[in-house]
Amino acid sequence: MGRRRGTGSAAGVLLGGALTAGPGWQWVFYVNVPVGLALLAAVPALVPARAPRPARLDVPGALLVTAGTGSLIYGLVTAGDTGWTAPATLLPLAGSALLYALFAAVERTAHAPLMDLRMFTRRPVLAGAFLMLIATALLIAFFFLGSVYLQHARGLGPLRTGLVFLPVAVAVGAGAHLGSRLVTGIGSRTTAVAGMAVAAAGLVPLTRLTAGSSVYAAFLPGLVVASFGIGAVFVTATTTALAMVEHHEAGLASGVVNTFHEVGGSIGVAVVSTVAAAGIGVGAASSGPAPTDAFTDAFTVCALAAAASAAVAQALVPRGRPRSAGGPHVH
Repeated sequence: MGRRRGTGSAAGVLLGGALTAGPGWQWVFYVNVPVGLALLAAVPALVPARAPRPARLDVPGALLVTAGTGSLIYGLVTAGDTGWTAPATLLPLAGSALLYALFAAVERTAHAPLMDLRMFTRRPVLAGAFLMLIATALLIAFFFLGSVYLQHARGLGPLRTGLVFLPVAVAVGAGAHLGSRLVTGIGSRTTAVAGMAVAAAGLVPLTRLTAGSSVYAAFLPGLVVASFGIGAVFVTATTTALAMVEHHEAGLASGVVNTFHEVGGSIGVAVVSTVAAAGIGVGAASSGPAPTDAFTDAFTVCALAAAASAAVAQALVPRGRPRSAGGPHVH
């Protein structure tokens, strides 16, 4: 799973760079149309036909959690322009907290809840959701922040930027492969803490980048090491959540972890773009390179988040060696 995620992310960056450098960035959206049509045609032939009991759609829950997440991301992004104490930032963040509280209240009384909140009382699921949230936020932040840094601070083209990220995909896959062995050998807690610690250590060189730092001697090695650690965390998150609960709960646990995977990517981009807003803005508004300090500040936030998550994982992730998870997997 971690290997597929890392490979898919890097393939997306590479394909996006090729499209941007070729027919134009608009094709990043057009290319999804034939892919979607091909999948739509393949589903009847590849997916077995079943007749499960139809479930009622939790419309209120879906609306509340979508609005809450949108308000949260809007507040985080706005903070880069208006500051953290401005009403334009505080009101959306307060609104997101209120909407999430309403979502929790609705889910407790819904006949077919969008998310079974009782799963958060299960420590393995809570630990897996936390690890997935942080790991996804960091990995997506790496790709977003690194892409902007390479193009606006170092002057690389879109295609060359995509090629730089290929070793990162290999690192995520290698980390996931090693993590899948370690998690059943030395346990979830040790693997999670070690993975986050490796990610934090790999980010240290990125917090010290200067205008003259080499992309291939300073930037890329640090990002590869950090991504290697994140790959191990991805496997630990899924295995912990699914393999440490009862078999009949695996589907619910998978849904919770998958939800935090989606939210984590959005939050990761929102936070680092907020921190590096000055540098990104300068790079976008002028022909000169963006200042490096804005990006090192954002990488510092990532490093601190990884280090803090290692400490949280030490207390939150259960001890023990989980059995191989055979239930549903997040993508």
